[in-house]
Amino acid sequence: MDRIIYTAMNGAQRLLEQQAAVSNNLANINTTGFREQLAIQRAVPLQGGGLFPTRVSAATVTSGTRQEQGPLAETGNPLDVAIRGDGWFAVQTPNGEAYTRAGDFSIDVNNMLVTKQGFPVLSADGGPVELPDRGSVTFSTDGQISALGAGDNPRDIQIMGQLKLVNPDMAEMVRGDDGWFRLANGAVAQPDDQVSIASGFVEKSNVNPAEAMVAMINNTRRFEMQMKVISDASTREEKANSILSTNG
Repeated sequence: MDRIIYTAMNGAQRLLEQQAAVSNNLANINTTGFREQLAIQRAVPLQGGGLFPTRVSAATVTSGTRQEQGPLAETGNPLDVAIRGDGWFAVQTPNGEAYTRAGDFSIDVNNMLVTKQGFPVLSADGGPVELPDRGSVTFSTDGQISALGAGDNPRDIQIMGQLKLVNPDMAEMVRGDDGWFRLANGAVAQPDDQVSIASGFVEKSNVNPAEAMVAMINNTRRFEMQMKVISDASTREEKANSILSTNG
C-alpha cells in the first residue's frame, strides 16, 4: 500500500481539528469577552527507511488563543464592566479560581455579584462580592465597588470592596475545556492595580466573522484535496493489483 495514504489521512485529521476550532469561534461571535481559539500544528518528519524527505506528518500543538482586545460596546447597564487593555476578571468556579474577560455581571437572589453562568465574581481579598438589596452599584476605573441602598441618602454611599483584577503572564495560562482560563500550575493569580475597567461597557468577541468564514472554506477545500490524494492512491493500487493479476 502506498504510504502517502497515511500522510494524507493524518493531514485530513488535522484539518478536521482545525475546522472544529473555527466552528467554535463562529458559534461564539456574539459571546461577551470570547477569545478566538487557534488550532496550531507542527510538521513531524516520518521515521523509517525508503521515505521521501517531502513526506511529513502533522501533529496538533496545544491550542492557542488570539489575545487582541475585542471591541467595547456601551450598554448603559451599571453592572456591565469591560477591561481596557490587558487583564482579567477573577471568578470562583466549581473547579477553582478562573479568569475571564466577560464582564456582563448580575446580582443573584443572595445579593451576590455573579457571572452570566451564576459563578461568584471575586473581590481583591479573594471573597465573593455582596451588594445591598435593590441598591445601585457603581464601579470605578480601578475596580472599586460603591453601592447605595434603596431609599438611602446619597451621602450614605458605601464602599463594598474592589474587583479582583489580574494580569498574569499568558504563557502561564491554560484555556480549559469549559472555556475558562486558569494558571497552568493551579496557582492563583495576584491582583494587579494596573488593570483598568470601563463601567457600562462590555467587551465583545474578538473573532472576525469574515476571516473565520474564509478559514472554514479554505479548510474544506484542503480536506477535499487530502481525500482526493487518498482516492487517487487507492485507484492506483487497484490498477496495479489488476495488472499483476492479469500477468499472473
